[in-house]
Amino acid sequence: MSTATSFESFGFHPESCSIPSNNQNLIEIACHEDMAAEPQWLSKIEPFLEAVLKKLHLSGWELSVLFCQDDFIQELNKNYRQLDMPTDVLSFNAGSQYQDEAGVEWFSAGDIVISVDTLAKNAMEFEVSQDQELKRLLIHGVLHLSGMDHSDNSPEQPMLQFQEIVLQDFIAESDIIITK
Repeated sequence: MSTATSFESFGFHPESCSIPSNNQNLIEIACHEDMAAEPQWLSKIEPFLEAVLKKLHLSGWELSVLFCQDDFIQELNKNYRQLDMPTDVLSFNAGSQYQDEAGVEWFSAGDIVISVDTLAKNAMEFEVSQDQELKRLLIHGVLHLSGMDHSDNSPEQPMLQFQEIVLQDFIAESDIIITK
């Protein structure tokens, strides 16, 4: 995929949500208290997201990812989207720029919340590995934080088409989720 031309054909405009003068990103990864234990693959999320942000030419980003179970994401979905059911991923877009104490500019992208329960169900339903589904959901969340959106989940949606193109670059990468 070539850079700007391909990005724009899907409605993706990295220049509107990136700080080119700051080539670092701040990524916080956590598990909600409803998770019995911290997954062993949690440490692989930040490097994966760094690679995705680099691929998308996004820099100076500050974002967080929270992993949870269905009950918690259902409550968020009910409160913020008026849908009383669990979902796989929610993105809460901040979309603002600020300067830290050292004068470094940052793009406060927002927060991504992923239900590991629904992730596992999706993987089974779509007959893909949990690893592939996790990568898809992380990319999906980043695209939402960058300002992209979709009106439904049909494959014709430009954001979802772009998501799958980006995902293809990471399918052959080493797995995040370690399965035995």
